[in-house]
Amino acid sequence: MKERYDSLRSQGLEWNPPTLETANLPRCTMDGRPTIMLSANNYLNLTSHPKVIEAMIEATRKYGAGSGSVRAIAGTMDIHLEAEQKVAEFKGVEASLIYSAGYTANVGLIPTLVQGKQDVIISDELNHGSIIDGVRLTKAQRAVYGHNDMGALEAVLKEHSEADRKLVITDGVFSMDGDIAPLAEISALAEEYGAMVYVDDCHGEGVLGDGGAGIVDHFKLQGKVDFEIGSFSKALGVQGGIVAGSEDVRTHALNHSRSWLLSGSQPPGVAAAQKAAVEVLMSEPEHHARLWENTNYFRDELQSLGFDTGLSQTPIIPVMCGESPNAKALSQALADEGVMAGAITFPMVAREKARVRTQMSAGLSRDDLNEVLRIFEKVGPGLGLI
Repeated sequence: MKERYDSLRSQGLEWNPPTLETANLPRCTMDGRPTIMLSANNYLNLTSHPKVIEAMIEATRKYGAGSGSVRAIAGTMDIHLEAEQKVAEFKGVEASLIYSAGYTANVGLIPTLVQGKQDVIISDELNHGSIIDGVRLTKAQRAVYGHNDMGALEAVLKEHSEADRKLVITDGVFSMDGDIAPLAEISALAEEYGAMVYVDDCHGEGVLGDGGAGIVDHFKLQGKVDFEIGSFSKALGVQGGIVAGSEDVRTHALNHSRSWLLSGSQPPGVAAAQKAAVEVLMSEPEHHARLWENTNYFRDELQSLGFDTGLSQTPIIPVMCGESPNAKALSQALADEGVMAGAITFPMVAREKARVRTQMSAGLSRDDLNEVLRIFEKVGPGLGLI
C-alpha cells in the first residue's frame, strides 16, 4: 500500500481533501479560511434549508438516531415509505426505492438486470465509475459506444441484435463536462432494437426538467425509460440513492438488489429530510430558477473573459486547462484568493483535457459570482488561459 501511495504522490495524483469547518454554504470556512464554494454538488442550497433541517430534527426525536435493522427485515419505517412515495410523485412514476447512496443503487441494481453471456450491457464511454463497477459485477457481454455518439450506439445495437437482454446505460448529466445525454434519441434507438434504458440522473435531479424533475422530464419521456437512478446527496442536499420507475422495478430491486437487502436502512432523520427536500423543490420553484440564472450568467461571463468552458450545458461548468499541471496551478491560484474549485486531472480525464470544475448553486449571490469572475480574470493571464 505504501508503495502504491508513494507512486501516486510522486505523480501528484494523491487526494488531499481540505477540511470544511462550517455548513456547505456558498460562503463557508475551509482549512480555517473564508472560502467561496464552487466545488459542491449542493446545486439548490438545500443542505441548510430550515424545513429540511427541522424535518431531520423532529424525526430523530421521534424515531431515534438509527433504524436498528436492514429494510428487508425490521428496518423499514413509515417515514421511509413516505419518502419513496413523495419521490415517485415528484418523478411522475409509479414507484421508487431509496438506497443508501447513488453508488449502491448502481452496483446493486445493474447486476440484477442481466444474467449471463446471452445478454449485453451497452454503455457510454464516459459513464460514471459506479456504473462501471456495477457492470463489472455481471457476467453479461459488454460494449462501449463513443460519448453521446448515436451512430456508434446504433452500430452496437445492431451488432448485438441477437442478445437475449440488451441494457443501454448512460449518465444523464456527465459529471466532468456538464453535458447532457441525448436521451430522446437513446430511447428511440432502444425501442427500435428491443433494449432496456437505464439512466443515471444524479447530476440532473433538481437541475433538469420542469422544476427540477430530472432528465426524463426534460425530454418528456415518462414511461419510456425503464430505470431512472437519482441521488439525494446533490441538488436535494441530503444523502441517499434513488431508483424510480414502475412498481415492477421497485419490487424487483427490493427482492434482488444485494446492496439494498444487506445495508442497514437510513436513519429516520435522513428519510424525513429526504421527503422534506423533495417537498421544498416541488413547492418553492424559485430555487431551481435561481440556479439556472446563476449558471447562465457565470458561464457567459467566463466565456466573455476568454475561458474555454468545454461542453457545459448545465451548472457543471469546467474551465479547460489542457495539461494537468495547468489545472492544478489554476486551482491553487483560486484557492490563494479564497475560492474552492477543484482541479480534475489525469487519470480522471484525458491527459490533454484537465480542467478546473466549477459548480453553480442557487445560494450564490450575484456579488459572489462577480467576485469569483474578478479573481478568474486576475489569475487567468499569468497561467496562459486567457
